[in-house]
Amino acid sequence: MTSIRRTTRKGFTLVEILIVVIILGILAAIVIPQFTSASQDARKNSLTSQLQTLRSQIELYKLQHLDQLPTTLVGASPAWDQLTRKTDNTGATGTTTAFTFGPYLQSDPVNTLNGKTAMLVVAADQTAGAAPSASASNKGFIINSANGKLWATSAKFGYVYNEANAADTNNDN
Repeated sequence: MTSIRRTTRKGFTLVEILIVVIILGILAAIVIPQFTSASQDARKNSLTSQLQTLRSQIELYKLQHLDQLPTTLVGASPAWDQLTRKTDNTGATGTTTAFTFGPYLQSDPVNTLNGKTAMLVVAADQTAGAAPSASASNKGFIINSANGKLWATSAKFGYVYNEANAADTNNDN
């Protein structure tokens, strides 16, 4: 009598593997867009926090300098010098012991939405979501020279960042 050997193959068929790959593809298509919007939300939340810090540091500067704004912020060529270096009571920058105030910031702030640090100086308050002017392109921040109020520009440069809707990914800010 001859014995018949039955061999059972252990493994997956091609159809089973295809079904698993299709399911993984569907799951990836659902999950990946969630991570994309999460990174944009993180940039917006970071910018909101940064704006709060910048505003409070400008106010601290004003308190220590007889209610005067940093002149380098609102001048013809705006720069962050008086906030990133030590100053004396007149706002002059230097390194000797006479320069007792500041620095208020470790480095020039960078707008996390567009990567820019330059400022646009305006004479009136800005409305969030509004287009300030064509000169706002390639600027990271907007500052009012009269009262020191500060805003950020959107990722598209021409719009004032709407921090009230920082978590809203459907706006173009």
